[in-house]
Amino acid sequence: MARKMLVDGEIGQPNDGEEAQFDFDLFVIGAGSGGVRAARFSANYGARVGICELPFHPISSEVIGGVGGTCVIRGCVPKKILVYGAAFGGEIEDARNYGWELNEKVDFNWKKLLQKKTDEITRLNGIYKRLSSNSGVKLFEGEGKIVGPHEVEVTQLDGTKLSYSAKHILIATGSRARRAPIPGQELAITSDEALSLDELPKRAVVLGGGYIAIEFASIWRGMGVTVDLLFRKELPLRGFDDEMRAVVARNLEGRGINLHPRTTIKELSKTEGGIKVITDHGEELVADVVLFATGRIPNPKRLNLEAVGVKVDATGAVKVNEYSQTNIPSIWAVGDVTDRMNLTPVALMEGTFFAKTVFGGEPSKPDYNHVPCAVFSIPPLSVVGLSEEQAIEQANGDLLVFTSSFNPMKNTVSGRQEKSVMKLIVDAETDKVIGASMCGPDAPEIMQGVAVALKCGATKAQFDGTVGIHPSAAEEFVTMRSVTRRVAAGNKPKTNL
Repeated sequence: MARKMLVDGEIGQPNDGEEAQFDFDLFVIGAGSGGVRAARFSANYGARVGICELPFHPISSEVIGGVGGTCVIRGCVPKKILVYGAAFGGEIEDARNYGWELNEKVDFNWKKLLQKKTDEITRLNGIYKRLSSNSGVKLFEGEGKIVGPHEVEVTQLDGTKLSYSAKHILIATGSRARRAPIPGQELAITSDEALSLDELPKRAVVLGGGYIAIEFASIWRGMGVTVDLLFRKELPLRGFDDEMRAVVARNLEGRGINLHPRTTIKELSKTEGGIKVITDHGEELVADVVLFATGRIPNPKRLNLEAVGVKVDATGAVKVNEYSQTNIPSIWAVGDVTDRMNLTPVALMEGTFFAKTVFGGEPSKPDYNHVPCAVFSIPPLSVVGLSEEQAIEQANGDLLVFTSSFNPMKNTVSGRQEKSVMKLIVDAETDKVIGASMCGPDAPEIMQGVAVALKCGATKAQFDGTVGIHPSAAEEFVTMRSVTRRVAAGNKPKTNL
């Protein structure tokens, strides 16, 4: 069956003779979520596909990685396993008021959980390999480098270099953790190492206010670690709704995490008692582990892009158009290496739409509207659509803000002093719900359904007309009747804290 392809920006029928001169119709560099999805779906359209990835290891470097990429091996999946493990600490405490007589001291075995985590990511690495193989994708283990608009070189473990030609090349090499450029930076770890520590620390200092910092602070504190969290702003999670950021900060403190707002690290040094941390305020802390959670950067470093002429921005992100095509028509890029919206499901979407565009004869642009996301703190935060600040910035008319803060039913018996908070942002003129957020138990599970509603353009009246599930926290989203505040058009958002 003939394949329709996007050739030099146009949909057209490739010449079979011209196509035959290439070893592959598509060669993908990087076998993470986006790369594997693009490879599999392209192969399903009938394309001849090759993909290369570095050898498997839980901690990545320039020469090791693994099929499955960051999300599966050293990101979302192992992180969520540790969140589950940490959450049991609070659950055990709460259980006492539910009649569970826990008379003996409860110990936590970090090494056991670590092995379970490693077993799971190894299993998933194998599944990703089988998914690719079963789709007819040929996997090469080694480092990929682009040496021409239609040529890729793969360097294997033994140093052997193999060259392959391809009609299209897709870059899907993701991102790498960034280290803070301070004296003693080599004493700190990144999220890669934090997921594979041999020993659970007793004292940890976390630098950063993003979701990775918040999640690891929550994980370690849930396991009994003393945690100090340092971040540059007044509140953590810059870019999220300010009201919800304050809720998260309150919950972190309530769980026993020591917050240090408007603070960063000036210097690290090794002492007999551990790692000495000196802040920019002159404060001194001592820790067994210091985690740099100061963001991630695109990972195109060793791809030879400059020599080939592929344009990147100041951060190293590969520049692409709305179809994920670079300035070189035969070279494309998806996922974190493009630094558009760095979420695994978004990389999957971009990989899917790439395959549709190039091999499915159906030009498709990724839609970044109403993409839900979650911060797996304990308890978690989840959002979809616009924050209040974003809505005010973009609004042409008035906004209606609905909020609900309540003690979850479970806490009324356990005695835990921790409220769940929900919020809806509504366009006053159209009645459409344009933003939703929640911080509390099960927030990501609840928000996935709310995301469907927003994607369909649901109005506040339709939310109000939906029967709730009782008793549940989720029903609060369909029972918020009273407007908390009305924001008039033209009002500027609050200063980003």
